[in-house]
Amino acid sequence: MSAPAWIFSGEVFLGVWPSRARPRRAKDTVRTAVIIPAHNESLGIAETVLHIKEQLHPADRLIVIADNCTDDTAEKALAAGAEVLERVNPNERGKGYALSYAAVELGRDPPDVVLIMDADCRVRSGDLLALSTLAHEKNRPVQAVYLMERPRSGGALSGISAFAFLVRNWVRPLGLKRLGFPCLLTGTGMAFPWQLFRDAPATHGFLVEDLLMGHELALLGAPPLLDEAIFVDSFLPEADAASFKQRRRWEHGQLSVLKSVAPRLFGAGLLRFDPGLLALALDATVPPLALLVVLELVSLVVMLGIWLLGGPIEPLLIALGTFVVLTLAVLAAWVARGRSLLTPRELLSIPGYILWKIPLYKTFVRSGAHTEWERTDRS
Repeated sequence: MSAPAWIFSGEVFLGVWPSRARPRRAKDTVRTAVIIPAHNESLGIAETVLHIKEQLHPADRLIVIADNCTDDTAEKALAAGAEVLERVNPNERGKGYALSYAAVELGRDPPDVVLIMDADCRVRSGDLLALSTLAHEKNRPVQAVYLMERPRSGGALSGISAFAFLVRNWVRPLGLKRLGFPCLLTGTGMAFPWQLFRDAPATHGFLVEDLLMGHELALLGAPPLLDEAIFVDSFLPEADAASFKQRRRWEHGQLSVLKSVAPRLFGAGLLRFDPGLLALALDATVPPLALLVVLELVSLVVMLGIWLLGGPIEPLLIALGTFVVLTLAVLAAWVARGRSLLTPRELLSIPGYILWKIPLYKTFVRSGAHTEWERTDRS
């Protein structure tokens, strides 16, 4: 397991290096359609619509896809000033279906760029429409930095979860960018040139549609770019059960990508001599952070046992060195980016967080990826 740990550590050490992203201004000549897929988001949809609407130009559109809603999401979004499309198909649930539905509507009057925001997200800093401008200029998908705030009543475990999210969505992609490589799509704050959005492969029914879409677009020659000047954020759910379900969806989806998509990326990268595809393939081999730590610990214990039974010491030294480097990378990410999420004392709760996550990985090994779409309870 040494290779994924070294890939992770290399991305982190590059990503924590100090830098200043230069803010950019949007061009009002780029016509943008903002799409918000929403399933039973009555509690917060009006606030989200108002927050985004005030950042748009007169020629832009803001469309809420009220997807299989059983509440008054559509009515509240309409009252707040959004266009609303209602979609009802209980057998086809999930974000991928909602985005395909939006593509049909947009095809009647195509924008220059499609920008996707989740119903619970806010722009923390930066000009949202600068994403559209960059996507239009580069003719590639552009991803803002998407972070999670720990809930107000959350304990150390929620803080560690938010920190792991930060490492995954900010530190590691920034490390890839500094080497000139593309990033992943992370779910919200994503801008696509219209033709790429229209022709993107369908991701219906996949647990992490956005991650898969980014890889598929990279294979088609349009790998996503990271815009480190724009931050979008949301809150982790306060209830432990809701948080566990959310993490299960994300991490089962990530493990599914590791198993199915990473080999395709690696093969295409070799055939095309494309360093960007090879970088995405190597990045996709890195499991979720908690699982990576568990695997490296197991490797260290096994190598220690082999040495104690009379085996060579070199494998033990490699395993020990890898674990030390991995630990230093996590500490570097915390010092540089994560101290506002976790106190030094809360760092000591990381073993408990790993134990909390083990049942999640056991179900993946025993039954495969969880496939049923579930809305995260944010009440």
